[in-house]
Amino acid sequence: MAKRRHVRPRVANAHPLRYLCRAMARFAAIDVGSNAMRARIVELDRVRGAASAGAFRELASQRAPLRLGRDVFRLGALSPRAIAATCDALRRVRDAMDDARVEVYRAVATSAVREAKNGAVLVERAEREAGVRLEIIEGVEEARLVALAVERRLELAERSALLVDVGGGSTEVTLVQRGHTRWSQSLQVGTVRLLEAFGSEGGAWTPKQLAMLDRQIDRALVEAPRELSSGNVDLLVGTGGNVDSLAVLCPAPTPDGTGVDVGRMRALLVTIAPLTAEARAERYALRPDRADVIVPAAAILLRLAERLRIGTIAAPGVGLKEGILEEIAARHFSRWDTGAEEQLVLEAALRLGRRYRFDEPHGLLVANAAATLFDALTSKHGLARRDRLLLHTGALLHDVGDFVRYEGHHKHGQYLIEHGDLMGLTPVERRVVACLARYHRKGPPDPAHEGYGALGRDDRQRVRVLTALLRIADALDREHRGKVKAVRPVVERGKLVVRVDAETSIDLEEWTLAHKAGLFREVFGMDVVVVAN
Repeated sequence: MAKRRHVRPRVANAHPLRYLCRAMARFAAIDVGSNAMRARIVELDRVRGAASAGAFRELASQRAPLRLGRDVFRLGALSPRAIAATCDALRRVRDAMDDARVEVYRAVATSAVREAKNGAVLVERAEREAGVRLEIIEGVEEARLVALAVERRLELAERSALLVDVGGGSTEVTLVQRGHTRWSQSLQVGTVRLLEAFGSEGGAWTPKQLAMLDRQIDRALVEAPRELSSGNVDLLVGTGGNVDSLAVLCPAPTPDGTGVDVGRMRALLVTIAPLTAEARAERYALRPDRADVIVPAAAILLRLAERLRIGTIAAPGVGLKEGILEEIAARHFSRWDTGAEEQLVLEAALRLGRRYRFDEPHGLLVANAAATLFDALTSKHGLARRDRLLLHTGALLHDVGDFVRYEGHHKHGQYLIEHGDLMGLTPVERRVVACLARYHRKGPPDPAHEGYGALGRDDRQRVRVLTALLRIADALDREHRGKVKAVRPVVERGKLVVRVDAETSIDLEEWTLAHKAGLFREVFGMDVVVVAN
């Protein structure tokens, strides 16, 4: 097989001047879901795209009903046949991208591949056989991208909206209040998952099966925050192929366009549940792979709408692919708001910290001091702005493990962070942040430790550098009393001099710093001293 030309999947490395000879920039998004693989190839006018979101013009779209969740949710792994079929589908998309001369793409895999014990095999074969770099993303990243697509389509600045993306393996719920994401959660109820667990051959549902289906959905909703039943949500937004189909079958006009009438959907569910999937497909003109999963999809939406006491579900007709396209186009044309992206991460960190009742004043003080140290030593460590965000996040949450127990709180914090929903961070970045909590005290980073040892060489070095800075910053508030009011670090004569403003004695802070500076000396090759004003 001839070697294929790879297109960079991550837009951060794409240079906006590479294709100035063409009037249009071309992008692609690939979503390998639990039910199907979907892909879109679009183009955007360069002049308009560089100034605003513009309007995508679709060049091609593909869909392959792979149903990866069937094997994964029953057996825990992708079958060889499913892997081969996925690679074949991705190869067709790769050919279409080559024909269209796509400049930037992103290909993601969601719940089924995420949970499959052999998901890495698919990732490796996708690149080797199809020339597509496939990225396994978590539910919180799915939710972020879907929210981006919805916010581009609907005006949410003055509203409180719950975004519900119904997928094959999971359902992502995101609360947006006045244009700001407040929380996001991935619920382990998806259409294919529920079908495999409670459905029957032929696709017809008995009253007993429907009752079990509802109980499972309610059980998953117990994990969702209180806002889902507080009455604070005035708009319910549904995304995904099933929602779009229900908007056709149970239409409800909304100020924002199409929607789903909840009352009509309730009546439809009663009608279609006893039918076989084949009869459903014929009567309602549904694709076979939609006809069998539309029952659990309607059940999920109905339970949520009833809980929120909302009669209409907005259906903007966008989803994960559109969120991917919005982001890669914005980054490509240097329109991406990096500051807003960083703020999203820090707000998620604050929510996580508050959930575990952390010492917020101490966390904020240490985070600001750590960021100041990072900036003062930029020429020494050579790290990027993104690394500064990871340090800030890790410093903010370094003591979150106190919620479990003070003794060993650095290890407890590592666990809470690594298994928490920090929207905007990749799994590797979250592990780096978790390691910062793990090593802010006690022994230095050790490859034999779980978490740190799983990182690549560059990320392990990143943890060492950031931990060295965090230990210095943490020492400056040893008593959690905020005695240090300002930090002004500067490199003088081969050592780091940290000048601080303090209203009282900081003898204990100086002593602590001297005892925690060993890693700093190893990493930076210089001593550190504190000078109090």
